[in-house]
Amino acid sequence: MSSNPDELRRQLPSTYFMRDRASLDEMTRLDIQNELITDGMGGVLPEQPDPTSFKRVLDIACGTGGWLIRAAKTYPTMTRLVGIDVNAHLLEHARGRAQAEQVSDRVEFQVMDALLILEFPKDYFDLVNLRSATSFMRTWNWPKILKEMQRVTRPGGVIRITEALRMHSSSPALIRLMALFGEAFFNAGHLFSEVKTEDTFTEGSAGIANDLARLMDQYGVKNVQTRISTGHYIPDTPSGQQYIEDLQLSGKNMLPFVRKWGRLPDDYDALCQETLEATQRPDFSGSWDMLTAWGTKTSQPYV
Repeated sequence: MSSNPDELRRQLPSTYFMRDRASLDEMTRLDIQNELITDGMGGVLPEQPDPTSFKRVLDIACGTGGWLIRAAKTYPTMTRLVGIDVNAHLLEHARGRAQAEQVSDRVEFQVMDALLILEFPKDYFDLVNLRSATSFMRTWNWPKILKEMQRVTRPGGVIRITEALRMHSSSPALIRLMALFGEAFFNAGHLFSEVKTEDTFTEGSAGIANDLARLMDQYGVKNVQTRISTGHYIPDTPSGQQYIEDLQLSGKNMLPFVRKWGRLPDDYDALCQETLEATQRPDFSGSWDMLTAWGTKTSQPYV
């Protein structure tokens, strides 16, 4: 499971919102965000009744590998865990983490474009996982990737997708900032529904989450269920500090994307600073609702 020295040169085309694919800031943000999401959800697979039944696991768009590595550490019964991503720089980082966490004998990472084909045999994995796909998936990509996820999942295996649903915050600046991000993602084709105002961002979907169950059912996943979990972020706590760091890096890293696809306000830098200051006040409150949708691969032969 050693890294391939050619991979860093074999960078595949990417629809990810960040164009600097070797950005240390983005690697750091992904590490932080992964821990925030997993902790806020209550663990790696909190909705699954028996995670020990998953021997072979695929994590699509695994990024820096945080979820997959934590799954390997949590469930020693998982015998082969594979993470794929188009960004070889992220995977190089992920391999280093797996080695440091002493799970590299079961965890491997491969450069692969999930929007083209999942380069694995059919009926192979017990669990196929996908988190935060809004960052690179456009609305028209969903039919193909859902069919590919089913193809490589064994009959009776689980297809699982997690996305952000809603944000709640006491900070008007943060709500405004998130609305700018949502508008840019919609204009770039990543969302089905437009974030029309700053207020609707906290009331409705902040991403693709409200569409997951519909999409999975429409494209053949059976017995689709959903679970909503909420991560709360309070100042002067470890999760609160991670939340602040994530927001700080998000504001910086999202700027080119918002400039291209949204309406970049003249006070963008001041807005980011105001958001950070608000998150450090004693009376600040912030939370994210995450939605996980999962279902099973039909026992009928895949067509």
